[in-house]
Amino acid sequence: MEKSNIIGLLPNDLLTFLEMMGEPSYRSKQITHWLYQQNATTWDEMKNLPLGFRQVLSQRFDIGQIKIETKMVSSDQSMKYLLRLADGNGIEIVVIPHRKRITICLSTQVGCPVGCSFCATGQSGFSRNLTYQEIVESAWKTQIESNSVIKNIVFMGMGEPLLNYEQLSKAIQVFNHSDGFNIGSRNMTVSTIGIPDKIIKLAQEWPQVNLAVSLHAPKNELRKQLIPINDVYPISQLMKTIEQYIALTHRRVTIEYSLWTDINDQREYAFQLASLLRGLLVHVNLIPGNPIAECHFVPSSPARVMTFARILEDNKINVTIREPRGQDIGAACGELYGLHHKRGVVE
Repeated sequence: MEKSNIIGLLPNDLLTFLEMMGEPSYRSKQITHWLYQQNATTWDEMKNLPLGFRQVLSQRFDIGQIKIETKMVSSDQSMKYLLRLADGNGIEIVVIPHRKRITICLSTQVGCPVGCSFCATGQSGFSRNLTYQEIVESAWKTQIESNSVIKNIVFMGMGEPLLNYEQLSKAIQVFNHSDGFNIGSRNMTVSTIGIPDKIIKLAQEWPQVNLAVSLHAPKNELRKQLIPINDVYPISQLMKTIEQYIALTHRRVTIEYSLWTDINDQREYAFQLASLLRGLLVHVNLIPGNPIAECHFVPSSPARVMTFARILEDNKINVTIREPRGQDIGAACGELYGLHHKRGVVE
């Protein structure tokens, strides 16, 4: 019999199996405690489970099915992992250390169907959605390997999270659950190019999870060149959705804007962006673009980034200039391929 993966399961998912085995229901919480709080990787570690039951578990379940193929370490101590899935597909995720916390940037798809012109993932094509167990295991496996306790999650890796909404939502449940990773909803962020119906669904089902919207242009003509899906979801529809999201959740929305020289960093676009966002509960993250081989765009200079930011501030728009992390190992925004690249330090 083919084994199932136990990583990602919660106590309620194990009750039918325990009943069939004649085991008490409290075993479910013992198992998940070992997996998610103690980071157990073998059944033998679970000493408060009867030996015979552990043997049954080992025959029925794998404790994880993903392999870490490559780890790369940036000069800023960010870490990028290439993970090999059970079907042979590869995904990349990033662990980002801050002063007092560790953030993990998770992927939700193998590749991405959106096809943003400046994004390596989008230019590499799309294979499939990840299952919620694969999303959860990628965090679980990396947390163990990096010997860190991850309490902040951003769904900003490979793929468009809201095009895999059901699996994303199940993964959030496992991360948030007291018998799972026990990570607070406000310590999780979903980054999206803007899928209106799913943004509303996120607001209704996970109102405390943070929302970041990748805008990158204040006008449809320009945004369509950068993000082809803007044809389907134009800016006017997206802005109405953001207003609805704020009304439902009373939460601030982060607007992400990558800056490229003479593409979208001109002063006129800063004024247009300020006009578009005026009066909304938003915060703009300005991100100097990260170059990739498939795109000829040149990242904006610090001076142009500062000018853009100043125009927004002068128009009473809250703004932060984000420092790129992991750029030297291809781990910054828009640089993930899911393939091994010979850059940085490989351990």
